[in-house]
Amino acid sequence: MTTIRRFSTTDTDFMQQLDALLAWESVSDHAVQQTVTKIIAEVRRYGDMAVLDYTQRFDGWTPTNIDALSLSPARLEEAYASISNEQRTALDNAVERISAYAEHQRLASWDYQDADGTLLGQKVTPLERVGLYVPGGKAAYPSSVLMNALPAKVAGVDELIMVVPTPAGEVNELVLAAAYLVEPDYIFAIGGAQAIAALAYGTETIPSVDKIVGPGNIYVATAKRAVFGQVGIDMIAGPSEILILCDGGTDPDWIAMDLFSQAEHDEDAQSILIAWDSDYLDQVAASIDKLLPQMERRELIACALENRGALILARDEDDAASVANHIAPEHLELSVADPQPLAEKIRHAGAIFMGRYTAEALGDYCAGPNHVLPTSRTARFSSPLGVYDFQKRSSLIMASPEGAARLAATASQLARGEGLTAHACSAEWRAGKAN
Repeated sequence: MTTIRRFSTTDTDFMQQLDALLAWESVSDHAVQQTVTKIIAEVRRYGDMAVLDYTQRFDGWTPTNIDALSLSPARLEEAYASISNEQRTALDNAVERISAYAEHQRLASWDYQDADGTLLGQKVTPLERVGLYVPGGKAAYPSSVLMNALPAKVAGVDELIMVVPTPAGEVNELVLAAAYLVEPDYIFAIGGAQAIAALAYGTETIPSVDKIVGPGNIYVATAKRAVFGQVGIDMIAGPSEILILCDGGTDPDWIAMDLFSQAEHDEDAQSILIAWDSDYLDQVAASIDKLLPQMERRELIACALENRGALILARDEDDAASVANHIAPEHLELSVADPQPLAEKIRHAGAIFMGRYTAEALGDYCAGPNHVLPTSRTARFSSPLGVYDFQKRSSLIMASPEGAARLAATASQLARGEGLTAHACSAEWRAGKAN
């Protein structure tokens, strides 16, 4: 029998129990910090030679030279041709849907004019060069290639530099096939903190980028945090999360499997169900015990459910929505008869999956919206990865002679109030010429 917490929103210490369950520290320990700091310093100093050395040390193979780490377009095409017809169709369909969704996110430049002819506006431009980190340790994620690269392509990013770890020199054909479809400008068989350092600072062979996106292990996350400021980053992602709100009308086997779908990622993944029917929680618990032995990753799932999973009894739907907003989950399933009114009550969630037939797994691969989502309650203030993350905005200001005079009256008063006389004169002198 699987051990999973059961508690209720009516418990006197409910919020303390919930916050303890949600707590997850993304802070690296001192040893990880030291290792990453050393790697970054050596890549900055020795460039390609450091990348080669760390690839040999951590990935367990010895490239003959830096060129051996570069994967050609022909190699990507070979991978695409080598996979099954069903896999090619799945990748093609996912590319089409993700790209179509991303097209709706594209920001456009705009401007308007004041009555005196002063022009104000915003100029939107794509980033010039982006680095994409594709995980390649415990598992391979072709879906991460698509979800990170396609919004960048839609945004109009000039160059995409992809890096993918290759433990023991082995590459995943499905990952390379996905890369073939997004057409990176460069792809290198490197990973870990050394790949992040190379993307941030550049080497003789690997170009430096303006922003780094993509998930990775604790060393990758620590390196991304360390280079932030030199380059932009998407986010520091924590373990995967799912929160399900259910009215008791969904097949309990479906809900159990949805909980498993996140728990199978790793031991720290979080799967929580909130229902306002105690008998239904019993049914889901029974489904968990029935279905878990059938899962390939049953030991991992059981560990995650025991460590960070929960079945929570709420008073009613409104109570459940309030708890959901406190949790601010990465993935939120509203498995209820009429999900849209309930969705209106949700303020904080990375992605909202509405209705009994919308499994979270659809969003992971092919529904269209991005699967790179805020975790660890950061959905309170951040959003899914999108085209807008690969575009930047510049303000436009062009004062007419009349506008310069009118604005100077305000600007000079505020500038002198701050003791910044040169600011005031800069505005006033133009106003004088305008008159």
